[in-house]
Amino acid sequence: MGIPEDKLLWMYDTMFKSRYYEETMERVYMEGKSPFNIGAGLVPGEMHLSTGQEPAAAGICAHLTDEDTVMSPHRPHHHAIAKGVDLKRMTAEIFGKESGLGKGKGGHMHLFDPAVKFSCSGIVAAGMPQAVGTALAAKKRKSDAVSVAFIGEGATNAGAFHEALNMAALWKLPFIVVVEDNNYGISVPKDVATSVETNDVRSSAYGIAGEKVTNNDPIAMYEASERTVERARAGEGPTIIEIETYRYLGHFQGDPELYREDGEVEALRKKDPIAGLKQYVIDQGFVTESELDEREDVIKSEVDQAYQFARGSEYPVSEAALEDVFV
Repeated sequence: MGIPEDKLLWMYDTMFKSRYYEETMERVYMEGKSPFNIGAGLVPGEMHLSTGQEPAAAGICAHLTDEDTVMSPHRPHHHAIAKGVDLKRMTAEIFGKESGLGKGKGGHMHLFDPAVKFSCSGIVAAGMPQAVGTALAAKKRKSDAVSVAFIGEGATNAGAFHEALNMAALWKLPFIVVVEDNNYGISVPKDVATSVETNDVRSSAYGIAGEKVTNNDPIAMYEASERTVERARAGEGPTIIEIETYRYLGHFQGDPELYREDGEVEALRKKDPIAGLKQYVIDQGFVTESELDEREDVIKSEVDQAYQFARGSEYPVSEAALEDVFV
């Protein structure tokens, strides 16, 4: 396999951090919402969590630098964490606080951290054209930077997906789209919404490369991403990576999930990628279980501090609503 030990441990730490962050948000989001009221509580509005989808982010971000760009969709936290977004300011933004990445004006679907070239959007497939634009900029600057757009499998049916890929292929840009196939576009199963079984095959329509990762496998995602990023940096053009991943939670918090089959989530959790990677790095002798426990405690403390920072931060004053806007 040949994946360096430090990369595997970084992936484990990143996936664990994302999972703990989302599990914490799952609890915090429900504070003040009983009976359920989407507009109440510390974090009002919709909340889309990525619990179960961690390999998609960690596997490719293990190959990225701060100079590479990542565009994320409405389920962005695992991507942001893997890209190195400031955790305290990200959490404060989700809480709507003035110390947030966007001074509390964007919320969890509009996170922007220029320091690590990360952004996201609540509009389906909206990050595709933007990521193609940053890829074009990198090529014009003669930089080896790459641009990655994460989307859900439902977004492959949007016009922006096809238009962006056509342009990226035409100009042979250093652009990668990671399709996170969690089988549902909100509540609509993939097989009744998409004409192809897997979206990596769409690459043939544009004359570009396609990669398929099955079973939510972080190691396979790392390996596919390595090939893909190397091609992009070498000027060989775009790639579609589709990863079969699992969403353990609803489309949004409060989703009744009536579209799920009985026992579906329980079966998916038995194949949990974090538990699998943990056992792998222990079996390989890279780390002991007690050493991993210590690493996990450090990560939990970092995440807990981010939530404490967000809770203790001030809300923006009302006059700030007129600042940072175009007139």
